[in-house]
Amino acid sequence: MIRAFAAILCLVASSAASECRQALALGLDVSGSVDSREYRLQLDGLAAALRRPEVAELILADTTTPVRLAVYEWSETGHQRLLLNWAELRSARDLEDISSLLNQTERSSAPRGTAVGSAMLFGEELLSQQPRCWKRTLDLSGDGKHNLGPHPRQVKSTLQSSGITINGLVIGTDGSNLGDRQYVQVGELSAYFNAWVILGPNAFVEVALGFEAYEEAMTRKLIRELEGLALSDNGEFVRTRSIDIADLVGPVPFDPAQ
Repeated sequence: MIRAFAAILCLVASSAASECRQALALGLDVSGSVDSREYRLQLDGLAAALRRPEVAELILADTTTPVRLAVYEWSETGHQRLLLNWAELRSARDLEDISSLLNQTERSSAPRGTAVGSAMLFGEELLSQQPRCWKRTLDLSGDGKHNLGPHPRQVKSTLQSSGITINGLVIGTDGSNLGDRQYVQVGELSAYFNAWVILGPNAFVEVALGFEAYEEAMTRKLIRELEGLALSDNGEFVRTRSIDIADLVGPVPFDPAQ
């Protein structure tokens, strides 16, 4: 653990003056609706996604202008915990050290509320520390709508001129006994994120039907963010595909008053 922290501190120190091609800030929901098992699935899922060969290949495709990564947890207004400060990703060892750090991170006490707007503002503040990156992206994971703090629609309006992109990863309720209700719930949340959270050209919402599916959803999300086009086996360019909730349940009505 000490070695991993030391390596990450070196990564941060080396990143101050150079350019990067993309800054990724990942915000993870740890509000009261997320239990200890789901917390572990979320952090370990992110760690596993960073170890995926297809993700690592994209991250390390150009180490002269590297990707920079920061990870934080969020719940209520004023309650965000930085798990990883900005680190440059230049080698497989960097990815392994960060993945190990996430695997070993233990949950701290956090308030139960869900302040989505405040989480957006914290992510934007982090990204403002990386003005020399060609693209700055906030990934916000969540399994519920806001119930405290500024409404995401107000924050989205405030951030229109910030130059950042905000993508969402919505997480459905786990449970094999939920049936179609699971699709309706995650569909409503996806519509909510589409309306009030995501921001910028080509912003999108990825879907995990439950925390068990978080690793696969995060993998798809990272691939789509790091490279919108990928080479197929026959050498043709094809766009990477994420799960669209409309494919599962059709269009979901959205109440703009929420």
